[in-house]
Amino acid sequence: MVANLFQESPFRTLISFHKLIDQLGVIASTEVGYRADYAKALLAEVAKYPELTNGIENHQLIETHKELIKNLLSDLFPSALTKNEIKAVTIPFQNFTFNYTQRFVNILDDAGLDFKFMIRDFNEDQFFINNCCLILQNYYHQDIDFNWPLFYDIPTKDGITKYYRILYNGDFLEIIPTENAVKLSQEDINLLIDNYNDIELWKEKFPKKSWILKGFAIISLYDATTEKAISNLKTNLLKPEITQMTSEVTIENIFKSIFNLSHLKIGFAFYNAEQDSFYRPNYGKATKSYILIPGQKTDCSSGILGCAFKELLEKKEPFVISDIEKFKTKPEHLPLAQHLLDQNIKSCIFAPVVKNGELLGIIELMSSIPRALNHVNAQKLDLVLPYLVDTLERYNTEKLNQIEAIIQREYTTIHPSIYWKFKQEAEKYLQTIHNKDYIFKEITFKEVYSMYGQIDIKNSSVHRNYAIKKDLKLQIELLLEILESQNEESNLLLIEQRKFELQSYAKALDFPLKTDFEQQIHNYIALEINPIIKKSKSNSELLSLEHLYAQQLDEKTGLFYQERHKLDQSIAIINKKLAEILDERQIEAQQIFPHYYERFKTDGVEHNIYIGASVTPKHNFDVIYLHNLRLWQLQTLCEMEYEHHKLKASLPYKLDVTGLILVFGSPISIRFRMDEKRFDVDGAYNARYEIVKKRIDKALIKGSTKRIVEEEKITIVYSYIEDEHEYLKYIKYLQFKNIIDQPIEQFEIEEVQGISGLKAIRIKVNHNLETPQQTVNYQDLLKTLTL
Repeated sequence: MVANLFQESPFRTLISFHKLIDQLGVIASTEVGYRADYAKALLAEVAKYPELTNGIENHQLIETHKELIKNLLSDLFPSALTKNEIKAVTIPFQNFTFNYTQRFVNILDDAGLDFKFMIRDFNEDQFFINNCCLILQNYYHQDIDFNWPLFYDIPTKDGITKYYRILYNGDFLEIIPTENAVKLSQEDINLLIDNYNDIELWKEKFPKKSWILKGFAIISLYDATTEKAISNLKTNLLKPEITQMTSEVTIENIFKSIFNLSHLKIGFAFYNAEQDSFYRPNYGKATKSYILIPGQKTDCSSGILGCAFKELLEKKEPFVISDIEKFKTKPEHLPLAQHLLDQNIKSCIFAPVVKNGELLGIIELMSSIPRALNHVNAQKLDLVLPYLVDTLERYNTEKLNQIEAIIQREYTTIHPSIYWKFKQEAEKYLQTIHNKDYIFKEITFKEVYSMYGQIDIKNSSVHRNYAIKKDLKLQIELLLEILESQNEESNLLLIEQRKFELQSYAKALDFPLKTDFEQQIHNYIALEINPIIKKSKSNSELLSLEHLYAQQLDEKTGLFYQERHKLDQSIAIINKKLAEILDERQIEAQQIFPHYYERFKTDGVEHNIYIGASVTPKHNFDVIYLHNLRLWQLQTLCEMEYEHHKLKASLPYKLDVTGLILVFGSPISIRFRMDEKRFDVDGAYNARYEIVKKRIDKALIKGSTKRIVEEEKITIVYSYIEDEHEYLKYIKYLQFKNIIDQPIEQFEIEEVQGISGLKAIRIKVNHNLETPQQTVNYQDLLKTLTL
């Protein structure tokens, strides 16, 4: 007897066999022969225990009368069917059973002592309401359908979960109201039906134990493991997240239930038709593959797969190996067989997932037992493959969308602030897609204010030339040492000549580096020096030098790369740090007023900002937002320069940076160039802005030979006196915040390609601050603007 009882119920439950006893009385009085004699004898025995008729509340009495109850129920539980049927006596919706068939007993024994016999996803409230619905249906004769599927999930001794559908037979039950029962009107019943989840309402209309449930029910279990497992698989695969689709534990357990194999393992391999290879998406353990060698891809035409997968790839039919030990006896199968045996796999099925004749991937079923997987149970895959097809197709679609998003983000970025304009034009195209002559309109934004700023690595080309020279000198020096160690008399004159030529190259490096000089040295070493080294008879000293030389060569260029590597690494570190700061602060800046923003990494980091009513037509633009952004830009560049100052000492190659802001007071128009997939100024007048922007960092202070930019300083370039007054207020404010040092420099700029009249303010960032001020109080800003 199993009893995991729900405590609250509208019923006082009396387990009674009175209806069955009444039927025995009819048999005893109306029939003759064996059945009548048997009924009379059984009734005489039952008469000794009136509780069997009146009803049992103490469940221990069921155990006491176990044999008599079994005899009473013998017509309902025929011994000939006991090993086939899964039946027992129960009370509806209670986890209470007794008088089992032998098959039911075997199932419970396999489940183990720790197994709790509970209806899946069925709680106290559902139990109470279902009992109330039973009263509505049987006593009040309401036509309500509340019999949704109920299941027991019962494990086997091998750990496989079996799913059993519950079927109830209530022919031997009687429902009787007590004096405490609430008499319900049709209005009450309608209210209950319309408020299924209101447990308090149900308890009000059906007080606890206000009704009597007298009799017993019969529970029959139907093994719905395959159907339920497939349903679970379908539910799991329909989840949008690909990680849910390949959840190792969930999917593997479902397949174990379908194939009734506790040792079954599941793998996935996705197919790339363009590269004719299988690969495993980078989702960790959730998408394990048993055919892929550690790594992400396996070529279909070679490697461990070889000709073994020819049938699967060409015919797109399941590839079954029921005995891998036998399979490996053929030489062409040995690589794949050994690869599987190394993973303790003795039988397997590789099933192709195909949509419209195209292979999407394969599902791998693996077992450590020979012949556990075979051509017969492989047919079960027909039940699940349709769901896998839809899922893998969805995954491929999602992957393509992700690739497209990456391309858009990394190569042809459309900033969110102006995405609406591109979307608008794309929608127009879709609405007229039948018109083959449709011409995309130009994306332009008129009357926008531009802002340009940069933190640039000072003299990056000078540093690069220095690094190249230093690497080349080191390489030549080591080659000369190698040639000095040569002891072959036959090549002595040739070696002396090569030494002279190398020394000549080394001397040439003391002068400015010519454009193709690095390539000349590379070609000379490859054609003239390397053949001598390869043919030489090496001694211990020479071997040591050659090993040292080989260690320092770059694999791609064949040249020394130590100093250039330090330089490139330092530039990358600086760019990464500065770009991170700028991008983080840009999120804050968008809160000031939405605007178009683009950032570039070169030898430093530069950015463009365009703000105006045409960029964000849903917002009311005011020039005060431009002033806010200008102050934001100045402070952000100060922070970037400050962070570089802190970073500089730890760089592999010491580099300084300069800061620059270009103030352009007049609004301009910008246009998206379809050929270059980027924005550019629109019109001849606006081109003046681009000319200044591209040339200004190389400009000189008027009447001197010094550039306007200087390390650890930020230069603000402008044309109009109004801009000067505006930025002097910002500087005063930031000096008050201890972000900028005293004093400041002001000067005129030499003419830049026919553009004259430019002026500049140069400021120095305060490096003594422990933490620079990262945000600006814009209420304070408004005050400074009115000074």
